[in-house]
Order: sequence, then structure tokens, then C-alpha cells
Amino acid sequence: MLKQWLENEPKVTLVCAVLSVVSLILSITGVLKNILPVDIAWIAIILCGIPILIGAFKGVIFEHDIKADLLVSLALIASAATKEFFAAGEVALIMQIGSLLEDYTSGKARASIEKLINLTPQTARVIRDGAENIITVEEVKVGDVLSVIAGETIPVDGTILSGETSIDQSVMTGESLPVEKTVGDTVSSGTMNQFGTFTMRCDHESSDSSLQRMVRLAEEAEENKAPIVSAADRWATWLVVIALSCAIITWIVTRDFMRAVTVLVVFCPCAFILATPTAVLAGIGNAAKYGIIIKSGEALEKLSRIRRIAFDKTGTLTYGKPQVVKVCSCDTQYSDDDILRFAALVEQKSEHPLGKAICKVYADKNGKTEDVSDFRMTATKGVSGTVDGTMIMVGKLIGELDSADKARVDEQLSKGATVVYVHADGKLVGFIALSDVMREDAAYTVKKLKAVGITPMLLTGDNASAAGNIAKSVGIETVRTDLLPEDKMKIIKGYSDKGEAVCMIGDGVNDALALTSADAGIAMGGIGSDIAIESADAVLVSDEIRRLPYLFDMMQRVMKKIKVNIIASLVINLSAVILSAFGVLTPITGALWHNFGSVFVVVNAALLLRKKGEE
Repeated sequence: MLKQWLENEPKVTLVCAVLSVVSLILSITGVLKNILPVDIAWIAIILCGIPILIGAFKGVIFEHDIKADLLVSLALIASAATKEFFAAGEVALIMQIGSLLEDYTSGKARASIEKLINLTPQTARVIRDGAENIITVEEVKVGDVLSVIAGETIPVDGTILSGETSIDQSVMTGESLPVEKTVGDTVSSGTMNQFGTFTMRCDHESSDSSLQRMVRLAEEAEENKAPIVSAADRWATWLVVIALSCAIITWIVTRDFMRAVTVLVVFCPCAFILATPTAVLAGIGNAAKYGIIIKSGEALEKLSRIRRIAFDKTGTLTYGKPQVVKVCSCDTQYSDDDILRFAALVEQKSEHPLGKAICKVYADKNGKTEDVSDFRMTATKGVSGTVDGTMIMVGKLIGELDSADKARVDEQLSKGATVVYVHADGKLVGFIALSDVMREDAAYTVKKLKAVGITPMLLTGDNASAAGNIAKSVGIETVRTDLLPEDKMKIIKGYSDKGEAVCMIGDGVNDALALTSADAGIAMGGIGSDIAIESADAVLVSDEIRRLPYLFDMMQRVMKKIKVNIIASLVINLSAVILSAFGVLTPITGALWHNFGSVFVVVNAALLLRKKGEE
């Protein structure tokens, strides 16, 4: 029952706040004054005030900590004791509104670690005494021989003993293209076997696998993130001391207890407490209009401190999908269009990402396809079939290239492209280069980020050739390649340890660890994995990285607005204390003045909603 109440606490708080507003309106208008035996403002005092009193009591008795709740509680008790029920209810209500705003802007509990755990295979095909048995992955021991068929997730880290295949390693490295694996190559748990069946030797048990290391590191990184402590709570001890001192001095000098109570009422830091959540809410709302989801006020504060941003390559600076960038004939008997046709017709029955990209280009140009006969697929070598009576093979190179063809191939490889060779009856007749294409706004985004004082760098699991070409094109000088998830995390922590706040932006499962470990993380929402999105502090819903400069500018504006609100609230409170001490304000007029401060910070924060992002 208690658990269910805690889960619905924000809804309960909202209902209490609404009822309290109604009761205070009825109280100040006096509509029910002659009907009810007590002031109806007691509804607000009880519904909104009791939680504050409990929080202050727990903080002092059990946690030995003085929070802003203690000062509010003193004002509440003093107002109620002097029968200024409206003032007491108003103070309690403002505090509850602040609590609601903070609840609204706080991030939802992240599920990234649980989703990483869900990626771990539950069973494995182990070969013992010549027989294949399916056992739980926890039962697999080092040295066991396992069989992995096409479409299965590799259960543990190990080494291939027999067979050839292509492995989708995007979960670990973020590479957009499958990696060819053969005897002697290592494979990692959590990666996907795309083609063929192979046997492997277990080198690490499930508890010590690459995927489990990611889970443990993500847990540690999450634990190391300290929550933001509100300014009001940080300064609560001094606020209580100053408020009590002012109230006591006022009472001693004026001998008027009501003036002392008024001082306590106006000294309540309601506007001070509202200064942060209202600005945060406005900033989050503005960003949402431009397709940026910021998960919490804590995330917003972290983003405002960023001075270095680390990009993943695949799916972030690029689209994350291979595209045909060059078709070349190596035989005068065939044109470039013939090479594309041969490759597309043979690849149309293949599920390989490169084959799909080739077929898409051919279909877009011709709008139709033709059937082929004798289709065959050989892992690590490619696909073959008969076209116009000629046996066409598409995949790896058979034989060697002459100098002219080698120069053209090397040119594409130097740009980070993947080359697929087309053979006719065993003779090389052409090749097709495919590459992960860079986003059109990548260079513009990097330039604008530099203009606002943020240094970009590239951290990727891709090879140096592919990453270097992209980095040079967009204007990024700092590049680190061939990185595993933990490598990215170590690099990011290195900068953080030096006092330089780093933001990571990525899209894949492999980026989840870096996103969680960075001072702030931004995920690509349109193509990003669920794990990356849950691990991040902000999400680009439409994958428009050109929004990044606006995002960082807005976060800095929000923090400036918070500082202005805090200073304004302190000035308003100080003026109210002085006016109360001289008897100008009574508890009720003091409460109204108190409301003015709260309204001011809310309206000032709302001005952030007028800030426009670049269309």
C-alpha cells in the first residue's frame, strides 16, 4: 500500500495543491467565514503544510541536516499560532508548487543498465562428447566448444575454431558494417552472427564477458553521479539563523510579536526555491519545440557547463547506413551501369547491408529487377549467380589488381570506403565502393560549436582511414579511432579529471557507456538505440545535429536566468523583511508581497520560452 502511494506521490501532491488553491481563495474572500467553525485555509495548511513539517522534522532529528523546510515550518507554525491562517496556507502552497515543478523537471529513472543486461544471451549451444546441448549461458565454462548459427547472438567471448562468417559488432564498436571473421579471430558476447555457422572456444565466462563489463562500468558511472542539491537547501542553515535573528531583533526592538511573525513569513525562501525549477521548466519547454528532449534539471545544469563535445562517427556525424559512392568498370567490355546491374541482380536475394545498398541504387535508377539463377551465398566470400548466361560473383577480390585498378581502389579505401568486387566467369570486371555518408550539416555544426567556445573531438570504433576522412571533412582536429566502449569512457574521464566538462553525443548501444560516463550525454533519437537514449541526458528527436549550438546556448541562458531570479528573490525578500520590521507589512500583506516575488521569478523564467532556435 505504501509502495503504491509513493509511486503516485506526484499526483497526490497535485490534488492537494489544487484543493489548497480553492481553500485559500475561499479564505481570503470570506465566503464561508460564517458557515464553517474554522478558517477553510486549514485545508491548505494541512494538505501542503504537514509534508513540509514532516520533512523538516526528519531532516533535523534523523539526518542532522537543516533544510529550507525548517524555515518554512517556523513561519507556518508562527502564522497558525497567531491565527494568520491565510498566510500559513499561502506559504505551504507556494512550497508545494515548487515541489511539483521540481518533480516535473526531474528525469525519469533510466533503464539503460537493465537494457544492457537484456542483451545478454540466456542460452548457448555447447558441444560436449560429440553432442550439441542447449544450456544456460551461466553454465558455459572456459574451454567449452560452442556452436553459433546464423542470426544468433554470441553468448560469450571466445575464438573461432572453424567456419567463416560476418559479425555485426555495432553493439560493441559502433561500426556500421559487419566484420568478416574466420578461424583464429576473436568474437565478443552480445554481437550478432549474421551469416553461416561456426564453432568457437569460450575464452571468458559469462560473468567476465565484454557485455557484462559494460554493465558493471555503466553501474559505476551512474553511482558516481552526485545529485544536484538545491541552493535553498545549501544555504538553509544560514537562512534559518538570519530569519530567526531578524524576527527576534524585530520583537525585541518593537515589542510587537505580529511584526516578528510577519518577518518570518516574508523571509520564507519560496521565490528563491521557485527561481531554479521555473527557469529549468521554461528551458526544457523551449528546447522541446525544436526537437530536443532534456531529461531533467540536473541534465540542463550539466549541459550548461560543457566546453568540449565528443562525437561518435557512425550515425552521428554520418547517417549510419552504407551508400554507393562509386561504381567503376575494370573491363572495357562492360560499362559502369553494367557493373551496377550485375551486382544488384546477384545481391537482391542477400540480406547483407552492402548488398541492400547496391540494390537500392539500382532500383532507384531502373525501377525494376530481374531474376537470376544459381544463386549462392558463401560467408566471407560473397554471393554469386548467373546473369545473361554469365556467372557473376560479388564480394571479395579473386586474384590481384593491375596497377591502374589498384590505384583507383586505393583512392576509395583512403577515403574510408568499403570496396566490393564484381567478377564475371572468375575475371574481375569492376568494383563498387560504398561508404557511410556524412551528414550535410555536420561541418556547419562543428563550425558553430567552435564559435560558441566548445571544442569538438571524434571518438569512434571505426578504423583510422574512415574516421580521419570524416574528421577532416567536418573540421575536427582531435580524433581517436579503433575504440571499444571502455576506451571511450577512459578518454572522457581523462578530460573530466582535468576539470574539463565533456559531453558525448552518440546513437548506438556501444555509446551507452560513454554517454553515461560523460559529464553530459546527448543521444540521436531518430536512429539511436533505446539504450543510448535512456543513458543520455538529452535526446535529439529528429537527429538534427545542427540544433546542438542552439542547445548549448539555451542551457547557458537558463543558468543566467536562474542567477538573476535568485538575486531578485533575495532582494524582494530583504525589502519585505525591512518593511515588516517597520510595521508597514502585516502577515497577510506580507504574504501577498511574498506572492509578488514568486510571480516575478515565474514570469521572468517564462521569457525563456520566447527564445527562438535556428530553423
